[in-house]
Amino acid sequence: MPLRRRTLLGAASPLLLFDPHPPPRPRWTHTWTAAPQLTEPYDLPPEPFTGDRAMLVNTTLRQTVRLSLGGRRLRVRFSNAFGTTDLPITAAAVALPRDGRAGAPGIQPGSSRRLTFGGRDGVTVPPGAQMISDPVDLPVVAAQNLTVTVHLRDGQDGSALTSHPGSRTTSWLIEGDRLADPELPGAVPVNHWYLLSAVEVTATGAAGLVVLGDALSDGRGSTLNGNDRWPDQLLIRLRRPGLAVLNQAARGNRVLCDGLGPNALARLDRDVLTVSGARWLLVFEGVNDLGMTAATELAQRRVVAGLIGAYQQIALRAQACGLRIFGATLTPFGGNIYDDKAGVRESARQQVNAAIRAGLFDGWVDFDAAVRDPVAPWRLLPVFDAGDHLHLNPRGHAALAAAVPSRLFEAAAG
Repeated sequence: MPLRRRTLLGAASPLLLFDPHPPPRPRWTHTWTAAPQLTEPYDLPPEPFTGDRAMLVNTTLRQTVRLSLGGRRLRVRFSNAFGTTDLPITAAAVALPRDGRAGAPGIQPGSSRRLTFGGRDGVTVPPGAQMISDPVDLPVVAAQNLTVTVHLRDGQDGSALTSHPGSRTTSWLIEGDRLADPELPGAVPVNHWYLLSAVEVTATGAAGLVVLGDALSDGRGSTLNGNDRWPDQLLIRLRRPGLAVLNQAARGNRVLCDGLGPNALARLDRDVLTVSGARWLLVFEGVNDLGMTAATELAQRRVVAGLIGAYQQIALRAQACGLRIFGATLTPFGGNIYDDKAGVRESARQQVNAAIRAGLFDGWVDFDAAVRDPVAPWRLLPVFDAGDHLHLNPRGHAALAAAVPSRLFEAAAG
C-alpha cells in the first residue's frame, strides 16, 4: 500500500489523508464517433419522412453503431451542428441489436434502456449545438454493435438536417412511436446516420486514436454493414485493451477549403480536440485538395505549400492539447479523374509525401507504400482498387490497417 501523507488544512479543518498515487478512476471516453455533416438533398430521408416544411415528423429512427471500447455505463451525443432550427427529440433509447449484427432493425428483447437528459425523457437541441444524454447502465464490450433509437414527434422544421451520410451501415425509419419495439416490420431502410455524433463509455486507463480524414477513411469501397473500413480493421488487428479507434473522417473533405462540409482546419476543434479520452491523432487527407485544384504547376505549388502549412498548424494545435500526432502519406490516384496527363498532380502528391516523411509530425505512416503498384507507383495496386482508381476495396483497407505500426501506441494509456 502506498505511503500516506497527513496534511492539516487550517485549524478548524478535519484531518485529511492524501494518497500521492491514487488508483486510476473510470472516466468518460469516446468509444464511437461520426463527424457531423450537412445532409445533401440526395441524402435526406426518403418520403414520407421528408416533407415540404419539416423532416422526420412522427418518426422513429433506429440506427446501429460499432463501439471501440467496452464499459458498464454509456451515454450518447446528439448533434444539430448544421440545423438552422431546433431539433426536438421526444424520446431516445439504446439497446443491443438482435443477433449482434450491424444494420439490423431488431433489438434483443429486454435490452432497451431509455435515455434521459437532465432527468427528462426528451431534449431540444438548438441550432449548431449538441446534447449529451444522462448515463445509462448497459454493459458493452469492445467491437460490439449498439442500437440507438430516437422518436421525433414534431420533427425538425426546414430542410437542414445533420447527418453522417457515409455510414456504410443501414438505418431504419418508421412512422409512429416504436421506440422500444423489438422488431420494426415495414420499416424503410436508408444507408446514412442521422443526428448521432458520438457514444461514450466509462473506462479506466483508456485512450483514443482519432482519425481525421476524407472518404478514404470514411470507408468508400468498404462493405455495407461490414465494418471493414481501415480504422475498423485496425481496431481488430491491434486488439489492444483500452484503445479506441475513433473515425472522424468525412467524405469529400478537404484540408484547406470547404467541400462536403467544413475544411479540416475549421472542424479540428469540434471533431478532434474536444473528443474525450483522445491521446493520438492520425491525419490522412489532402488528396481532395490536390484533385480539386487546377492541374497547373503554379496552382499545385500553391496547394502543396498550403497543405504543408496546414499540417503544421494542425500539429501545433493538437500538441497544445497534449495529443501525439501522426501523418499518413497520400495514396495514388493514377487513372482517376484527379489524374492529369502531364503528371502535375502526381508530382504535387510526391512533394506532400516527402514533407510528411521528412518529419512534419511526431511520426508518420506510409499508406502510399502500402497500396501503390510497385511497377507503376503513381497508381493503386489493382487488387486494392475499388474500381475508380482512388478509393480502396476491403483488401485495400486491410492493407492500410496493416501499415499502421503498433509501436505508435506503446505509451501507456491513462
